Amino acid sequence: MSIYSFAGVTPSGTEVPFKNYEGKVLLIANTASKCGLTPQYGDLQKLYEQYGDQGLVVLGFPCNQFAGQEPGTSEEAEAFCQINYGVTFPVFAKVDVNGPEASLLFQYLKGQQPGDGESSDIQWNFTKFLVDRSGNVVARVEPKESPESMKDLIESLLK
Repeated sequence: MSIYSFAGVTPSGTEVPFKNYEGKVLLIANTASKCGLTPQYGDLQKLYEQYGDQGLVVLGFPCNQFAGQEPGTSEEAEAFCQINYGVTFPVFAKVDVNGPEASLLFQYLKGQQPGDGESSDIQWNFTKFLVDRSGNVVARVEPKESPESMKDLIESLLK
């Protein structure tokens, strides 16, 4: 199994195979609109604008599992990102990232990069995973670390 075995579903219900992103560097994050870390949307967008031409793709997955901080519909989450942070990277339908209903994608990501804690569970919104051009999940960046902190690693993966 590889990252390219998965697909995301857009808020309108269209399935997007990750095979479409083969050869790209992926930054995948679980997101939320009503979180203290929500301004990271703007930071993710900056990275997408700065490195998108070189092959970086940011993929956002809204999640309501942490203090109900993504209470609306998938469409509302997508619109919020676009209106408030000018997000142009793909924002998919809401997913669970932990528990029995966790998306297969996030189960895979956590299995590849379990983190430093006792559990591989995602602890909060804006946990970020980096995937290299070959589809290997190479890093997990915890929520409080800013997207900017990944610039050096992103640049090395884009070379």
